[in-house]
Amino acid sequence: MTLQNLLAIKQLQAHSADPAAVRRLLEAARRNLADAHVVEISADNRFDAAYKCLMQCAMLGLWANGYRTSTSKPGHHQTAIQCLTHTMGVSKDDVIVLDALRRQRNITDYEGDPVSESTLAACLEEAGKLLDHTDRWLREHRPELLGDA
Repeated sequence: MTLQNLLAIKQLQAHSADPAAVRRLLEAARRNLADAHVVEISADNRFDAAYKCLMQCAMLGLWANGYRTSTSKPGHHQTAIQCLTHTMGVSKDDVIVLDALRRQRNITDYEGDPVSESTLAACLEEAGKLLDHTDRWLREHRPELLGDA
């Protein structure tokens, strides 16, 4: 499904990205990933911080392309992650992994299942990769949003 199709069915909304807001969200993603590496807190909270970084990167991809999720609709996390292929050229294989982490986040948040060390390690790795990808993509494709233009 294309971004335009998702806009038509109201899963996405048009959005004009404000450079200051983009820079703040990118910094928040960096802080969340740093927090996720603090070993003194629980695996669940570290996972949550890393997942938050993933979502912030997904939102940045949407914003940079003139969209945002419709948060009043169910599934906005899934929509944001699955749009990464269209917004920032993330591979479908990587999106499958990110979507599995989204499902794990739902299980942890809504059923109380603890996060395993291997799942935490995967989320940390994927969050770091996506944050690096987001930063590179913004610098290459939308430098004006970072104040680099």
